[in-house]
Amino acid sequence: MDARDENPAISEPPADRAGIRFGALGWTGLAVVVVLAALPLFLANFTIFQLTMMLIYAIAILGLNLLTGINGQFSLGHGAFYAIGAYTAAILMENFGLAYGWTLPAAGLICFVSGFLFGLPALRLEGIYLALATFGLAVAMPQFLKLSVLEPWTGGVQGIVITKPDAPFGLPLSQDQWLYYFTLVVALLLYWFAANLVASRSGRALMAIRDNPLAARAMGVNNALYKSLAFGISAAFTGIAGALGAIVVQFVAPDSFTFALSVALFVGLVVGGVGWLPGALVGGAFIVFIPNVAELFNKALAGAVYGVILILLIYLMPTGAGGLVRKVADFVGRRMKPRPDR
Repeated sequence: MDARDENPAISEPPADRAGIRFGALGWTGLAVVVVLAALPLFLANFTIFQLTMMLIYAIAILGLNLLTGINGQFSLGHGAFYAIGAYTAAILMENFGLAYGWTLPAAGLICFVSGFLFGLPALRLEGIYLALATFGLAVAMPQFLKLSVLEPWTGGVQGIVITKPDAPFGLPLSQDQWLYYFTLVVALLLYWFAANLVASRSGRALMAIRDNPLAARAMGVNNALYKSLAFGISAAFTGIAGALGAIVVQFVAPDSFTFALSVALFVGLVVGGVGWLPGALVGGAFIVFIPNVAELFNKALAGAVYGVILILLIYLMPTGAGGLVRKVADFVGRRMKPRPDR
């Protein structure tokens, strides 16, 4: 038996262990980027707004994927970090007059610290117990934002209204078009960071912890540090997404960040493919557009139709879009492989 079969921590390279991971965008990714960049030129403002929200949710799912798909930690509370990022952007913009672009690194930093600190006590928890702890975080966050002591900052139940920014430098773009392109650039930068993180030595350490914590510790990996860092980085991604969401929606309120948001992000992760980073875009599209598709069938039974669609997708793609792409790639590879002469 090969040593890699006995010790998953030193098995396949990150590209295989993470499912299908594109370190570089490649021709397919480049084509996707070109299409995404061209879409706002031909669509109405509301559709552009929906596509922008798709990219924002994709960023949040990308962060959740780093935690769950790459490091193996289960979270049902990322809606709380999304809320922290959104309120950070809203407070800095409306109370301190900070330009919206600078709110993104601020939201990412605050959420990184929050996630790292939350990850420290959570080190003792695994599996469903960690999920329960993060569930408590998601449930408590809306109530925390309604506290009267924080009302001068958060606006209480009334929330905060945000001024929508115009395109800079006199660019001939509408507000929705500009925010779309701004979000697209941020999403591409974060994807580049995530892909390179997974391909790095730290990424291999994160996956080693996911596959076999004891073997990883025996190889000198500091499990506690890396798991806390994974929580922090994942929270930072989600916080940046929350800040972008606040800027685009122009409004934040506690009831906008209920547990349902955390569930939606988790569903997007599963549909896109756990461990497959490009699947975040598929998950974001599912969150934004599938509820609308469900309403087209029957508005009164939209929730039931949504559930049926989700069940069918899970049956058809049990490993998400990532698993489907991998099967198609393997099938095409076998077909194109030259047969040896007999």
